[in-house]
Amino acid sequence: MSSDSLDGLTIHRPRIAVAKKGKGRLRSILIIATVLAAVIVVMIIRTRAITVETTSVSQVYPTQSFTLLNASGYVVAQRKAAVASKTTGRLEWIGVEEGSLVRSGQVIARLENKDLKAMLQQGEAGVHMSQASLEESRAELSDAAQSFKRQQILLQQGIISKAEFDSAEARFKRTAAAVRAAEASVRGSNASLQVASVNLEYSHIRAPFDAVVLTKNADVGDIITPLGAAANAKAAVVTIADLTSLQVEADVSESNLAQVRKGQPCEIMLDALPGARFRGIVHTVVPTADRAKASVMVKIRFVDTDSRILPEMSAKVAFLEHEARDDDQKPRIAVNPAAIVKSGGREGVYLIKADHVVFVPVTRGARLGDMVEVSGVKSGDKVALKPLEKLKDGAKISLSEKK
Repeated sequence: MSSDSLDGLTIHRPRIAVAKKGKGRLRSILIIATVLAAVIVVMIIRTRAITVETTSVSQVYPTQSFTLLNASGYVVAQRKAAVASKTTGRLEWIGVEEGSLVRSGQVIARLENKDLKAMLQQGEAGVHMSQASLEESRAELSDAAQSFKRQQILLQQGIISKAEFDSAEARFKRTAAAVRAAEASVRGSNASLQVASVNLEYSHIRAPFDAVVLTKNADVGDIITPLGAAANAKAAVVTIADLTSLQVEADVSESNLAQVRKGQPCEIMLDALPGARFRGIVHTVVPTADRAKASVMVKIRFVDTDSRILPEMSAKVAFLEHEARDDDQKPRIAVNPAAIVKSGGREGVYLIKADHVVFVPVTRGARLGDMVEVSGVKSGDKVALKPLEKLKDGAKISLSEKK
C-alpha cells in the first residue's frame, strides 16, 4: 500500500480531550494541597502554646478574714536595766556572759576590794574596842554608884564630912558621863562598821531582778565608775532584760486609732519565726502622738510565751475583730476563687506542669477574705488564672511575662 493510504487509516484524537485531562490533574493537586494545608494549620493551632496568667496556692490563716488592721513594730522588754557599780573601782571578776540567766540579788561581777575589806576589819576592831571601853565605864559607874549610896548613909549618920560626900557624888556623876560617852562611841563605831560593810557590798555588782544578760559591756581590768564620766571608764557592766516583760511596740496611724482598744485580741507574727503566730492583747495605748509620723504607739502584750522571742525582733501585729479560736491558729490551703473552673461536672484548677496544664479536682471550703479554702492542691503550687476558657487538660501553655 502507498503511504497516502496509511495516512488515511490513522485515527486523529481531538486535542481538547488532552487539555481537559491536564486540568483535572491540576485540580486534584490543588485540592490535596489545600487539605494538607488545612490539616497543618489545625495541627499548628492545636499545638500552639496558650499564654496564661498564673496565681499561687497559698497557706493562709482564718484570722485574716476578721483582721481589722495591721501594724508593724518591734519586741521591747519593759523591764530592762544597765547594771552598774555604785562606787569607782577596777573590775576584778565577772561571772556572766551574753545569754546568761541571772536571779534577783545574784552577784554578777566584783570590783577590787582588798582595801574595803581592810576597812571593814578596822571597823570591826573599833567596835570591839568601844564595846570594851563601854563595859569598863559601866563597871566604874557601878562601883561609883555603890560608893555614893554608902556615903549618903554615912553622911546621915554624921560619920563622914560633907566634903567626902561631895567627892563621892562627883565621882558618880563623872562615871555616869563616861558611860554615856562610851555608849556614843559604840554607836559611832557601829556606824563606821556599817559604812565599811556597805562600801564592801558596793564592790559586788548584783542583778536587780530575774533576767537574761543581753550585752556584756565591760571586761576584767576595766575601770568602772557610777556615771562613766572618767576617761576610758565604763558605767554599765552588763545590760539585762526581763524576758517575761516583752511586749510589741507598734505604730498605729492616727486615722486607724479608732479601731484599737485596750484589751483587744491580736495576733503577732515575727519575721525571725515565719511559721509561728502568737496570741496577744492590747496592753496600753500610749497617750501621746508622734507628729512626725502621724501615729500613736500601741503596746501589745504576749499571751503565748516562747523562749525564741527576743528583744528588738521585728514584728507584725494583726488587730482582730474578735478573739481567735484554737482552730483559727492552724493554717489553711487557699487559692484565688477566680482560678477554679468546672470541667466534666467537677470543680478544679489547671495546675501548671512545665509547658502544659493538668486539671486537678479540688473541694471548696470556707471563704478566707479574698481567698477560698481548697483541698487537692498544696501550698506553693502554681495554677492558671486566665484565660481559663481556652484551656483543657494537657493544653500546652506559656507563662505571661510580668511587666
